[in-house]
Amino acid sequence: MPEKATLIVHSGDMDKVYSALIIGNGALSMGMEVSMYFTFWGLQRLKKGSLEKGPLSKMNFGGLGKWMIQRKMKKANVASLEKLFQDYLELGGKILACDMTMEIMGVKKEDLRDDWISEYCAVGTYVKEARESNLTLFI
Repeated sequence: MPEKATLIVHSGDMDKVYSALIIGNGALSMGMEVSMYFTFWGLQRLKKGSLEKGPLSKMNFGGLGKWMIQRKMKKANVASLEKLFQDYLELGGKILACDMTMEIMGVKKEDLRDDWISEYCAVGTYVKEARESNLTLFI
């Protein structure tokens, strides 16, 4: 049985979503199974057209900090969030969407990128995934 990683993506901040996807892709490329459980503000990034919309977690400066970081990332040939997400899915990563968060925040399935989501589920599914994991992270 391969090793497994489970990540809770709670934050919708651009840099934190980047971190989750980079770690997820790294673990997948090392032969691990990976599940990401998107909840609260992280779930907002799964909305159609919202992946790139998150602010920078620190030094956002009304969007100027995010713009500067994005310029530096582009110059360093860092893949976009969209590309990292596509790579994650192509490598077999699972996306779990918290249905309780959907209810609380008024998010409907049709609001989300359904083609990305492996399963709509509750905390029990996350706990099951985490119990079977060698690595768990809260981002």
